[in-house]
Amino acid sequence: MTAPPGEELARLAALHGVATSYQPSPDRTVTASAGAVTRALAALGVDAGTPKAVRAALAARERELRERLLPPTVVCWRGSPCEALTALPRGTALRVETEQGECRDSVERLPLGVHLLTASAPDGRTGRAHLVVAPPRLPTPSGRSYGLLVQLYSLLSRRSWGMGDLGDLGELTAWAGRALGAGFVQVNPLHAAVPGTPTDPSPYRPSSRRFPDPVHLRVEDVPEFAYLQDAGDPRSALLERAGRLREAVLEKGELIDRDAVWELKREALELVARVPLGPGRRAAYCDFLAEQGQALEDHATWCALAEVHGSQWRRWPAGLQDPRSAETTRARGELMDRVDFHSRLAWLTDAQLTAAQRAAREAGMPVGIVHDLAVGVHPEGADAWAQQEYFAAGMSVGAPPDAFNARGQDWGLPPWRPDRLAASGYAPYRRLLQALFRYAGALRIDHVMGLFRLWWVPQGEPPTEGAYVRYDAEAMLAVLVLEASRAGSVVIGEDLGTVEPGVRETLRERGVLGTSVLWFERDWDGDGRPLPPDRWRDDCLATATTHDLPSTAARLTGDHVELRDRLGLATRPVEEERAEAANDTAEWLATLTRLGLLAGTGGSDLSSEEAEVQAVHRFLLRTPARMIGVWLPDGVGDRRPQNLPGTWDQYPNWRLPIADAAGRPVTLEELAASPRLRALIEVLREEQDPPGAAPGDKHGPPPLGTPPAEA
Repeated sequence: MTAPPGEELARLAALHGVATSYQPSPDRTVTASAGAVTRALAALGVDAGTPKAVRAALAARERELRERLLPPTVVCWRGSPCEALTALPRGTALRVETEQGECRDSVERLPLGVHLLTASAPDGRTGRAHLVVAPPRLPTPSGRSYGLLVQLYSLLSRRSWGMGDLGDLGELTAWAGRALGAGFVQVNPLHAAVPGTPTDPSPYRPSSRRFPDPVHLRVEDVPEFAYLQDAGDPRSALLERAGRLREAVLEKGELIDRDAVWELKREALELVARVPLGPGRRAAYCDFLAEQGQALEDHATWCALAEVHGSQWRRWPAGLQDPRSAETTRARGELMDRVDFHSRLAWLTDAQLTAAQRAAREAGMPVGIVHDLAVGVHPEGADAWAQQEYFAAGMSVGAPPDAFNARGQDWGLPPWRPDRLAASGYAPYRRLLQALFRYAGALRIDHVMGLFRLWWVPQGEPPTEGAYVRYDAEAMLAVLVLEASRAGSVVIGEDLGTVEPGVRETLRERGVLGTSVLWFERDWDGDGRPLPPDRWRDDCLATATTHDLPSTAARLTGDHVELRDRLGLATRPVEEERAEAANDTAEWLATLTRLGLLAGTGGSDLSSEEAEVQAVHRFLLRTPARMIGVWLPDGVGDRRPQNLPGTWDQYPNWRLPIADAAGRPVTLEELAASPRLRALIEVLREEQDPPGAAPGDKHGPPPLGTPPAEA
């Protein structure tokens, strides 16, 4: 795998978007191995296994590009020339079938959407392409807003069934919007998980990104639950068992047990499914089935088949591994009751997600709920089964070696094939976005750099033996901007870490906000010291931490270093890590003091740590960031990260409830009454004028919490 690619292989790779080198830093270039490049090409359907095969594939690709009239997908940004069309031979006739059902002989003044374009050149060549017509950029919030960041499962109320649910999310947004003036609440991915015991608790390796997980349902809010009394009233027994699950976490200090929660909720929902739907509810359900179509049928079929054959579909009987086979059609008919059950769960979950976003907007939130889109799906999940033709076989997404991880990373997620996406007009990507924007006021895209390129790791090889594969970023962005604009939603890209030149600039041009985390914002091109607040970018969500990082209290106290030491994760002597962390914190505290952000916060009722947490957020207010996020556990002094990268069973990732500084779980009701959280929120509300503007300056951005102007 380690030999570098030859000249012909490198040319062939470039023509298919496979990079033969990458730069982990501006002054260093790493060459990909010939083996990694060859296997990436094979996953794209290109045989490059021998020099003869390389020459044949290269000739075929060059001929294809030379002779084709149009690429598979063409992008037209409204108001700008379309390069692919202006490059057509003079006299080429165009015909457009719009997605609205019209036929046009011109591309002038086309409606927004994804249309079918036919071109006929004077030399006899013809071409067909998908034509994406998108607005030039997304409207970004014109004012500033602050909001809360939370992992939903960790937010237990006194009504939860052992983990936070969509009822809790609705309560949180209604309270945060009405009582705190918050503009948004950001949650973890709520995608459907792969079933099993134990279930993978990570929300970033889902079975399906298109359909949500019914484990998040508030069962009592399903209308048919009230009618279980007609069947002997099992509700009391169910609620009593739910109470025991809840108390195990809140009172006994046990970890969140997703499997036990789902076992109980599933039992309840099986009973609920026996209650006949009223005529209006039945009509709404039928509308949902028709609207979701084949995608929902596939998802529900996979769920039903997984109940019979297990969740690893590659081990199913051969005929069932193909979602379009006669055997699968026959099995679907035999399991129709189970297919209907899982379809109904998707409908119920969609309804509660929609209700939660409606509650947020009714509470005055200009954005509402920010949902999270994971970078990929589990290789054995429903999406990988139903959309096999769009995934690269034998490949996994990851990251190359860098300064933080010398061995690289393999995330175990199969990548989409860029060629198949383009040939379909990005149909699966469009459908995914449309599904999420149904109930998202904003969408956070995890590893947004994946719209441009992804690190493909061949199966069985270490992450060091991977290669970058490029996607048509213009088309991916055009589809994103189109669907977000239609929904009136904000888009936030998680662009932390190493980002190739030009990516952030391109995202900004299209109105996609970035992500800035305080501890990483340093003057890397200068003295390396904390970046002054006025030099932060404005087109971002600014936060003190994330779910993958230490809480602010842990960072300030050094608890995160001690945790890594206890778990044996330190890569250097712990004294060195302690000293480095202490120096980093001291630099930031010196900056906060110099800016006067710690002054006046050291009263007798505040600990120094709480005062410092408040000062950190005062600093965020000094930046021009359009959105400011508060990690909800920071409001009560929680010391623990929700996820500790690099661990599997050494640390309870994705299973911790929100807790106070002593590790005692804190309920939603206690959060709402917490003086410490209230005091932190008041920090965000006390500054009514924008940074750098004189009091009452009408030309600066509106104060925090002000809804954005209509686009």
